[in-house]
Amino acid sequence: MSWDEIESVFENCLDMCHKANRVPYFYITGGDPILHSRFWDLMELFKSNKIAFSILGNPFHLNDEVCQRLKECGCERYQLSIDGLRETHDAIRKPGSFDTTLEKIKCLQNAGIRCAIMTTVSGTNISEMPEIIDLVVKHKANVFAFARYCPTSSEKSTHLTPEQYRDLLEMCWQKFELYKDSGTSFNLKDHLWTLFLYEKGLFTIPENLNEEMIYDGCNCANCHLTILPKGDVYACRRFESNVGNVFNEKLFDIFTGDNINQYRDYEKFEKCSKCELKRFCRGCPAVTYGYTGNFYGTDPQCWKQIVA
Repeated sequence: MSWDEIESVFENCLDMCHKANRVPYFYITGGDPILHSRFWDLMELFKSNKIAFSILGNPFHLNDEVCQRLKECGCERYQLSIDGLRETHDAIRKPGSFDTTLEKIKCLQNAGIRCAIMTTVSGTNISEMPEIIDLVVKHKANVFAFARYCPTSSEKSTHLTPEQYRDLLEMCWQKFELYKDSGTSFNLKDHLWTLFLYEKGLFTIPENLNEEMIYDGCNCANCHLTILPKGDVYACRRFESNVGNVFNEKLFDIFTGDNINQYRDYEKFEKCSKCELKRFCRGCPAVTYGYTGNFYGTDPQCWKQIVA
């Protein structure tokens, strides 16, 4: 985006939040957003408006000076990726990125920025997840979370069966319990955690709730929007879900308009619509779309049996 476009998008976002009576919060990602020619101008724009934000980026251009400057502009959290142990991660990212990522955790924390580590889990790295969790805790990351790989082509060799994924959650839960006093917070990002905790009796459906209300679960078309460099607005950043363009439409109108409602038609969900957890889970439709091409299909890692 040009600077004029960035400013117009920023104002459009503030306009939406004002109309919706919500506090604006931004996640800036890429690629590596630091490489944008007007990156620091954008940071100063956040600072002058006293708006906090997070960055989902890379470690390669972080140093003490950069991290301190980010903190002064209002950066609360910086998310880095670890997608396997050294050999696996460097094969996915680039040589040397594993060690660089671990080095920058302390760099961020020294500036007062919380460091979150995200792993994208698939058949490629599932066996390394226990050691990844150990590693993250050892390096004292503030937050750890993982999400499932979302395929964007016919390549499905990274597929996990529902049984494999359920076993993964059990292993991770045991690790999280082991490290609950470590200082690292574990974000249960994947909504199938709700099913997992429900089956363990650790999540119960509250009584006297509106049967039609959506309370939690997949956030697609729910509580965020994604804005791409050419102005296209996606209901979810993990798959092609264009609902408008921020350069010629008001974000508030997009969020309350007809195009986005297709992602809120929960009765069309082939499996979730029949599940008692529909208002709290719905798995990950982006992953479902990546594997099947059908947003409303059955989550490929959901192990719950639905009796019609």
